[in-house]
Amino acid sequence: MRTQESSVLTVSTPEGRALWVSTFAFTACFAVWTIFAIIGLHIKDQLGLTEAEFGLLAGTPILTGSLARIFLGIWTDRYGGRLVFTVTMLAASVATALLIFAQTYPQMLLAALGIGLAGGSFAVGIAYVSRFFQQGQQGTVLGIFGAGNVGAAVTKFLAPFALVAWGWHTVALIWAAALAVIAVIFWLTTTDDPITVERRRTGEAPKAYAMELAPLKDIRVWRFAMYYFFAFGAFVALALWLPRYLIGVYGFDIETAGMVAAAYSIPASIFRAYGGVLSDRIGARTVMYWCFGVAAIATFVLSLPPTDYVMHGTHGPVSAHFEISPLVFIGMTFVLGFFMSIGKAAVYKHIATYYPDNVGSVGGLVGMIGGLGGFILPIAFGFLAQVTELWTSCFMLLFVIVVSLFVWMHISVRRIGRSANASTSQSDVADTRLAHAGGRA
Repeated sequence: MRTQESSVLTVSTPEGRALWVSTFAFTACFAVWTIFAIIGLHIKDQLGLTEAEFGLLAGTPILTGSLARIFLGIWTDRYGGRLVFTVTMLAASVATALLIFAQTYPQMLLAALGIGLAGGSFAVGIAYVSRFFQQGQQGTVLGIFGAGNVGAAVTKFLAPFALVAWGWHTVALIWAAALAVIAVIFWLTTTDDPITVERRRTGEAPKAYAMELAPLKDIRVWRFAMYYFFAFGAFVALALWLPRYLIGVYGFDIETAGMVAAAYSIPASIFRAYGGVLSDRIGARTVMYWCFGVAAIATFVLSLPPTDYVMHGTHGPVSAHFEISPLVFIGMTFVLGFFMSIGKAAVYKHIATYYPDNVGSVGGLVGMIGGLGGFILPIAFGFLAQVTELWTSCFMLLFVIVVSLFVWMHISVRRIGRSANASTSQSDVADTRLAHAGGRA
């Protein structure tokens, strides 16, 4: 039997190819999914959009990608991830290419809905990759796959320069063509997952839709979904919003804003793999405590607006000024991105543990709620910026969200601990494994 390390790290095995090619494909999907973070800035100026309208445009692909995740996840469980992943990428590629024909704001929104299919690929890849590996490896491999979120940084690094050189239409065409090519590469280099292969061999019928959706009745699924609303949804929202924020607050040009925003996106993506390793080693619940705790501190600091104030000293008034410098801002967002990253991996470690036979449907729902955070929050950021006239209001909102989730999680953990001795159901035993023994699951 192959060792865990060889299965994960080499592309010479079917499972290794499934993991690494899927991660590469998801990176491309994420780059397309967040394309409006950069080209949307020129579209905003071209159409004279308000901050709220820009937030809606940037968030619309996130809406489609979020809503699509649940049915794409179910289709993956039924028909296999290799087929569904390939078709999803090709459809998103066509929608991205069609963007160049959009002239009005409603047409832009319509094209953005199609581009959002790229984000739905996450639910497909999670279900597809997980079927190749045993439970003890799933935190690590799903963390590696989820590191494809770094596609947001790819867009922020490359798109600004392409935008300045050739215009946003060319950026859309390049991104569309790249995604189509990668879809073909994915199809040619991967194999169907073992469960799909076995079903075809035996002629076994897929589970009924009612059985696929049955776990969604569990309140725990919705609690995990809200964890992901912050860990992933807020990451996407900030990935979209930060270039606009940096231009508005610090007066950066678009190239510099894109590079700085990438400094947030990279740790919020690539360290997801490390979060998966940590979840396997010390427990997903422990990782979530660190994620929420540090994120609460970071968002509190970032929410402090520039302030001028006067203190009454012994010899008269003393004026002072407080403002977070660009260097401090970059450092704090790096820390925030890192802990969001490991939190994203921990959420899906929970799912692979509790619902191994329904990763597609449960992972799809959790991914949908997380993605909706990426849609709702940019709109909320734009609205709050207009109403409060404070750029830091976006971080005020995130602070309230993460503190609320931390409290909810802690209350749930305490309740599980108190009831563990009185219950012998499988789900409670799983919860107890997370609450005790280092939180391992």
